[in-house]
Amino acid sequence: MSEEFDETIHAPNRLRICAFLDATSSTEFGVLRDLLGVADSVLSKHLKVLQDAGHIEVSKPTGRGRVRTWVSLTPGGRAAYHRHVAALRALFDSPRPDPPRLD
Repeated sequence: MSEEFDETIHAPNRLRICAFLDATSSTEFGVLRDLLGVADSVLSKHLKVLQDAGHIEVSKPTGRGRVRTWVSLTPGGRAAYHRHVAALRALFDSPRPDPPRLD
C-alpha cells in the first residue's frame, strides 16, 4: 500500500473535522462544535492537535461585534487529508481473504 495513513487525522473526531473543512474554505468554531456534538474544550483539544501538526489554521478576526474563531485547512493539511482518504479507500478496495467457514 503506497498511500499514507495520517495518525493525527485518523482519530474519528479529527477525521470528521478534516472532512468538513475539506468541503469549505473556513468554518466557525461553533459550527464544528455542533457538528461533532462535543464540548468546547473537546473541540479545542482536537483543533490544537491538528494545528500543531500544521493541518489547520485558526484565526480570530477582529472588528465590530463579537470575535469568532474560524478554522480552515492549510494546503498541507488538505493534502494530508486526501492522502489519508486514499489510504482508507485502498484498504477497502484491496482483495480480502475468504471468510472462515462456520459449518
